[in-house]
Formats: sequence, C-alpha cells, structure tokens
Amino acid sequence: MNTQATLQLMQQMKLTGMATSYASILDLPVDKVPDTHPCIATLIDAELQHRSYKKTTMLLRLSKLRYQASIHEISYKVDRNLTKQTVTALADCQYIKRAQNLFITGATGCGKSFLACALGHQACLLGLRTLYFNMNRLCEQIAVAKVDGTFIKWMNRLRKADLIIFDDFGLQPLSHDVKLAILQILEDRYGKGSTIIASQLPVNKWYDYIDQQTLADAIMDRLTAKSSKIELKGKSLRQS
Repeated sequence: MNTQATLQLMQQMKLTGMATSYASILDLPVDKVPDTHPCIATLIDAELQHRSYKKTTMLLRLSKLRYQASIHEISYKVDRNLTKQTVTALADCQYIKRAQNLFITGATGCGKSFLACALGHQACLLGLRTLYFNMNRLCEQIAVAKVDGTFIKWMNRLRKADLIIFDDFGLQPLSHDVKLAILQILEDRYGKGSTIIASQLPVNKWYDYIDQQTLADAIMDRLTAKSSKIELKGKSLRQS
C-alpha cells in the first residue's frame, strides 16, 4: 500500500488528526522524516489531540454558555471578595466529580454570570457535560416541554449533565410547575452531578423566594447538603 492509499484509508476511517499529521510528515524532506516508532507516536498523539479538540468544541456548543468566558480572564480586584486561590481550587473540577453545588451571589453587574460561565467553560475543557440556563429561558423550556410531550426526554438530558448552571435565580416568581421541575432535576442529579446557581439574592433568602414550605424544604435540602458559596462584592463591572 502506497502512502496516498494509506492517507486515504485514514480519512475513510475518520482518523482526521492522524491523517493531517501523516500528510505533514509526507511533505517533509526524506532526512527529516521520523523513524517508525516516533512516527507512530506522533500520529497517535495527533489523533488524540484532534479528538479532544472535537469533543471540547461539541461540549461548548451544547452548553449554550451565555459568555465565552475563561478562568484566565477573571478579575481578582481586592474589593471583589474573590481570590485566585478560590478559583484555582475549582479549576480542576473535582467539586463536580464530588457532586458538590456552588452558589455565586452578589449585586447586579458584579460578574456572577461571567464567573459561572468561566467555570462552565473549564468543565467543558476537561470533558464534562455542561448545560447553562437563564432562569427565564428555563421556565419557558419547562412550559414548552410539558405542552409538546417532550418533558421526560428533556429531563433525561439534564440528568446526564455533569454540571448545570442556573443563572439569574430569583429575578422572577416561580410557578408551581417550575418548582416541581427544579426539585425533580435536583433529585435526579443528587450525588451524581453539580449545580451552579448565580443569584442576586443571598442564599438565606432563597427559602422565602421559593415561597412554598414543602417544596422549599425539599429543594434547599438537596441544594445545600453538599455546597460552597462565593459572595461577590464591589462595584458593577459594567461601569469599569
């Protein structure tokens, strides 16, 4: 089998990274072509890198993150009440693997959504399924899914996510159906995945916000059983 046939076979087998690397090797001068074993290692590494990039791209697209944020872009101004050590401790995403929840609270414009999206982006980079929901859109999707009969399928999709982000929690009243759906989401994921909630309301106000004792007890119990909190402070970043 000649080199072109080998290249075509790689492409047919969808070994895209390997095929691209092999084509580059074929373009090298004869004295620059690596020996057999280094060549094989290079091709395998190229394929692994390509598959990793492809998976990350897919996870980021499906996550629907509000911001294209990275943890490297996070501001650590003294008045923000956020340290690099805190973010670094979250960067390995072990909190997700331990199924711990994270609450990010603070006034409007303080960067809650950006921080949540940066952590979501980091999770995608590490191969973890992430889903972002603005609470307004979440309420709409629940209503639509119930009407068109796709609610169970939609819930199953959420159950498979390693990380779910609920943004702008507390900005609008929650209907009874939405409260039940949130409880079911948390129940399905308890001990299996993490939830990040970004909210202007301090955590101690969430119980009153849910405003239905039985559901509030159940929801808060599942949220706070294993959780940590970041309370952002300082002036609005939008005015910077």
